[in-house]
Parts: sequence; C-alpha cells; structure tokens
Amino acid sequence: MSALVMAASLVSGAMIGFMGGVLGIGGGLIAIPALVLTLGMSQQLAQGTALIMVLPTIMMAVRKYHQQARIDMRIAAAGAAGAMVFTWIGARLALGIPSSTLRLSFAVFLFFIALHYLRQTLRARKAAPPQSAPAAPAFTPRRASVLGMVCGTLGGFFGVGGAVLAVPLMTSVFRLPQTTAQALALTMVIPGSTIALITYSWAGQADWRVGLPLAIGSLFFVPVGVRLAYRLPERRLRLYFAAMLMATVALLVFEG
Repeated sequence: MSALVMAASLVSGAMIGFMGGVLGIGGGLIAIPALVLTLGMSQQLAQGTALIMVLPTIMMAVRKYHQQARIDMRIAAAGAAGAMVFTWIGARLALGIPSSTLRLSFAVFLFFIALHYLRQTLRARKAAPPQSAPAAPAFTPRRASVLGMVCGTLGGFFGVGGAVLAVPLMTSVFRLPQTTAQALALTMVIPGSTIALITYSWAGQADWRVGLPLAIGSLFFVPVGVRLAYRLPERRLRLYFAAMLMATVALLVFEG
C-alpha cells in the first residue's frame, strides 16, 4: 500500500472517528460506502475492512461515554450475550449472497432507520407528550437480550448496524435519553463485532492494510466526538443522526 493511501486512511479514520463519537455509531456506516466508492471494494470486503476500524473505535467510545455517565453493565451484558451467536449467523448469511444484493439491502435498512429518526424528531418538535401518557416499559436484561439477538443478526449481516437499530428502539419504546441509548447500544455490540470481524477475516473479506490506518486515525478523535455529543441538544443530535444516515443511503445508491 502506498504512503498516500495510508495517509488518506489515517485522515479519513480521524474524521469517521469524530462523527462516530458524536452519533454513537462506531463510524462503520460512514466507512463502508466510502470504501466502496473510493477503493472499489465489494460490499462484503468493505464491511469486513470497516470492522477493523469499528471495533477499537467502539471500545474507545464506550470508555468515554462511561466517564460521562455510568453505563448499566448488567443491561449491556444481557444484550451482548443475546447478540453473540446471532452475529455469526448474520455474517455467514452476508458472505453467501451477491455484493449488489447486500448493498441494496444495506441502503434500504438505513433509509427506514433515518425516516424513523426524522419522524420521532418532528413529532417531538410539534408537541410535548401529554402528562397522562403511560409510563415507558422498563428496559430489563431480558428485553435487552432479545434486542441483542435482533441487532446481532443485523450487525453480522451488514458488518455494522446493530447499534443503529438499537438506539431508536431504546429512545422511542423505552424512552431512554439519546446519549444513554448510544452508550448502551455500543457496549452491547462489542462482543458481536469481534465475532463478525473474525468471521469476515476468516473468509478473506477484510483488508487489514487499509483497516488498521483507519482505526489508528479514528481512535484519536473519538473522545472529541463523545464530548460534543453530551453538549449538543438531544433534538439536534437526532437530526444529525438522521442526516448522516440519509447521506449514507445517497452514497450507496450513487455507487450502485
């Protein structure tokens, strides 16, 4: 790999790490379409390579979120346990289908998640919830485990995405604050992301020469992004999250 590609990977990793820290997504959603567009990778190879960057970035982000506000590790551990086996199943499914089919599925998934965020944000802007609204259900370890199974399958299938689904479910169904949901979701996907990375690497669908510089650059700017996440108004943070997802969909459609 040339020095220019390595330098570009370091800089790109720094930008992705910052955005991932702000949005609580690990950065893989940005890295995957970027790798496909700029380096011509297949969808599977881009997903595996992005996981090389995503895993250490998630770990750094979780550490910084935990410093800001303590994460409920009992809930996170239950979600992680539910995700582990299902992440492997999702990864094996992804490795067995055409790249174009996987890319289109990825774009559709992100589009509906973005629509959900926009709807949630606009509804909150129009009117506050009535005082008589029923209390939100408790986010128990059992519910976290079921959520982990669903998110693990998606995380393995798309390389990333488990946290992207978990966050809106936590904020809308269980009414957790945005930053709390982001911290829990990232903690839950660490074991599953490790399994997904091993699975993609074993199948030869991960380019470590590109992934490692991305990871190094990302780690330097994740803490900056997390600090900013706690300073932004929650509504603005959700809008940024939805806008980032829509931009990713546009990139995937353009590439396709």
